Amino acid sequence: MQRVFLTGASAGIGRATALALTERGHEVWGTSRSTERLPKADRFHPVAMDLGDNAAVERAFVQACSEAGRINVVINNAGSGHFGPAELLSGEEIRNQFQVLLFSHIHLMQLAIAHLRANGGGTIINVTSLAARLPVPFMAAYNAAKAAMASFTMSTQLEVSGSNIHVIDLQPADISTDFNDAITHEDHGPIYRDKTATAWKIVEQNMKAAPGPEIVARKIVGIVESEPTAPRFTVGGWFQAQVAPAIFRFLPQRLGVWGLRQFYKLP
Repeated sequence: MQRVFLTGASAGIGRATALALTERGHEVWGTSRSTERLPKADRFHPVAMDLGDNAAVERAFVQACSEAGRINVVINNAGSGHFGPAELLSGEEIRNQFQVLLFSHIHLMQLAIAHLRANGGGTIINVTSLAARLPVPFMAAYNAAKAAMASFTMSTQLEVSGSNIHVIDLQPADISTDFNDAITHEDHGPIYRDKTATAWKIVEQNMKAAPGPEIVARKIVGIVESEPTAPRFTVGGWFQAQVAPAIFRFLPQRLGVWGLRQFYKLP
């Protein structure tokens, strides 16, 4: 039985993961800004946490560690998105995306490493995104924050090598959740209005056709219950998660950009 600290447990991938882990007998301390939205399940412990405040992140983690006695697994999952042209992104919106998707996750990972090191080791799973490698148009701040978190994760993997702390980068492709419903949209202006409408339609179609969050939850359960076999896992539909990354890995960037433009029907 593992004691797990999981952020973003109220919906989507986080909720599916919380339920999958508790059903397997693990104890889960799961977070949300509103604990009323968190699942009611045996072995699930609600924790209030706001990713916009690093001090709140620390308080939530300390609370969970105190209740659990020891946390074995930390899952950095919570986040939000933004859709709008990079040219028009405000500094405030970019900072908000980086706070929620990068700075708060880094802070929690640093707290987790110190806790795991003092308690015999364990596993950190950072849920980044395939968008770190295959960016979605008009989600530049989201893509960039996820790419930065993936890079920070890889650097940390190098630095903790040889220890009993495992750090994993888990990159979901499109997963069918309510994530898009909570995405902030900017006024796209006349220059971008048609492009953003076309791209958003495809983003929505991809989301509806994608597998559900249970596919990610099963992967996380597998990582939690066994010795991690790789530093990075990609999970999702077969083409997005397996074929597309392999193709783009070997393409020159100009062809990669061309391919993404065709996929999102951009001129």
